[in-house]
Amino acid sequence: MPLPLKTLRFVARSETFIRRRRYEAMTQPDIWYVAFGPEAATTDDRAKTAVRSTRTFKSEVDAKLFAMQILAKGWSASTGTLNPYQPKQIVGASQIERWADPGLGG
Repeated sequence: MPLPLKTLRFVARSETFIRRRRYEAMTQPDIWYVAFGPEAATTDDRAKTAVRSTRTFKSEVDAKLFAMQILAKGWSASTGTLNPYQPKQIVGASQIERWADPGLGG
């Protein structure tokens, strides 16, 4: 026996079947990356082999917040947008502090 129309409308409105706005952001691809690692000292052999890591972010604001944390540790970082995002942006290590800090014009 099929369900009455009133029941079907209720089922269709339940959380299981409706895409909520809070989940839409989770399906968006990451746009920004931050590559980071400890400052390389040329006199220390271990620093020459130090591994850099990369994290990706869905927004520029999140990337900036993370970059500021990395810079506060005294590490180096660079950032940019991931392909195929346009317009392509790349921020080198020498410019990242200005880019990340809103007080410096970033």
